Amino acid sequence: MNVLNRRSAIVAALGLLGTAGLTRAADKPTVEVWKSPTCGCCKDWVTHMESHGFTVRVHDTGNTTMRQRLGLPQHLGSCHTALVGGYVVEGHVPAEDVKRLLKEKPTALGLTVPGMPVGSPGMDGPAYGGRRDPYDVLLVSGRGDAAVTKVWRAVR
Repeated sequence: MNVLNRRSAIVAALGLLGTAGLTRAADKPTVEVWKSPTCGCCKDWVTHMESHGFTVRVHDTGNTTMRQRLGLPQHLGSCHTALVGGYVVEGHVPAEDVKRLLKEKPTALGLTVPGMPVGSPGMDGPAYGGRRDPYDVLLVSGRGDAAVTKVWRAVR
């Protein structure tokens, strides 16, 4: 192999390695979020998810209609609704719980943190003065009644 062909082969191999890195980045889980265009805590939750390796696509159209369409009852709702890997993620669910959900793949509708507990991701900025209220991350069954199957994780 002459020097020119060897150099071409090395350049091609490096190009493939670079492409492999881009492919891994493109394989990041995509979270589709429906929220109000004016909600600051929703924006902070989106930033939280992105900083934990998720790609986020935002719809600033509100979330009530999407929450109903996805089958999550109002009493389990929050200020934003998301869909990732076929699961509903409602409210300020921590990224590590979403990653666990996608890894374990339980038979479920998804996860929810009802309401807007202070200290949860997106509700933890400087405006809250370091306050952290306890909250539960709930696993919601895939049955039509969308009952809470169990507490996925208690955050205290």
